[in-house]
Amino acid sequence: MDPSLKGRAADMAVQIRRDVIRMIANAGSGHPGGALGAADILAGLYAGGMRVRGETGKERDRLVLSNGHICAAWYSALSLAGCIGRSELSGFRKLGSRLQGHPSRKHLSDWVETSTGPLGQGASVANGIALGLRMSGSDAKVFTLVGDGELQEGVVWESLMTAPQYRLGNAVLFVLDNGLQIDGPVDKVKNLDRLAERLNAFGWETAEIDGHDLGAISSVLERPRRATGVPTAVIARTVMSKGVSFMENDRKWHGGCPSPEQVARALDEIGVSGAYADFPLGGAK
Repeated sequence: MDPSLKGRAADMAVQIRRDVIRMIANAGSGHPGGALGAADILAGLYAGGMRVRGETGKERDRLVLSNGHICAAWYSALSLAGCIGRSELSGFRKLGSRLQGHPSRKHLSDWVETSTGPLGQGASVANGIALGLRMSGSDAKVFTLVGDGELQEGVVWESLMTAPQYRLGNAVLFVLDNGLQIDGPVDKVKNLDRLAERLNAFGWETAEIDGHDLGAISSVLERPRRATGVPTAVIARTVMSKGVSFMENDRKWHGGCPSPEQVARALDEIGVSGAYADFPLGGAK
């Protein structure tokens, strides 16, 4: 990764984590665990790994957040990339806001390709978007984020068969593999062992990375466009609530709101980015 982009991504990841804590505290509810864990991947995408804009729309890469409950991190990334206003973050999960508790295409159609929340749906929709872009002559990519527990949904495996069948080389799937879900450890609920082998067997080109290593994230995003008709799957090992010690690897933070004291401690541990300012509180009620 270019050093300047790596620095931007590192600063962005810090600010995403700050924003997640403050947004959820301001709203009084949310899902901090997965959002904090996805910060580095979203930073890698929006700091340079994606083509965020395009003159006609055809050139713009798309992102589908299938595990929509972690959207606080996505909204933060969109604001840091200049896609939405920073002040909008204060309206998270509030009536009248575009930033609903799960991504809503009705409210944020410029950036939300499909409303998500019911787990398991995003990868199938992403296949359709990828096929449509290819048929239109675009070389834009479609990036999809799914949780590891989400792979327990049967419809996901239908989508995993579909992408290689239609040679969707413009499809990139990130599996956020933190080993936890709301009901407990993923391997105790429904084991996903040998996941890379399974994805390879389905016809995906699969990489396994540290989902908090910006260099590793960048390397998988640098795959040439239209290189092959083989879709890419990235198993990103992440830590639930990464960056906040008292939340890390604790499934109770799948959903929940930190107390004022916990907010102060979390922000102190996360630190400051040096490149971005905290969003102002207030917003839609």
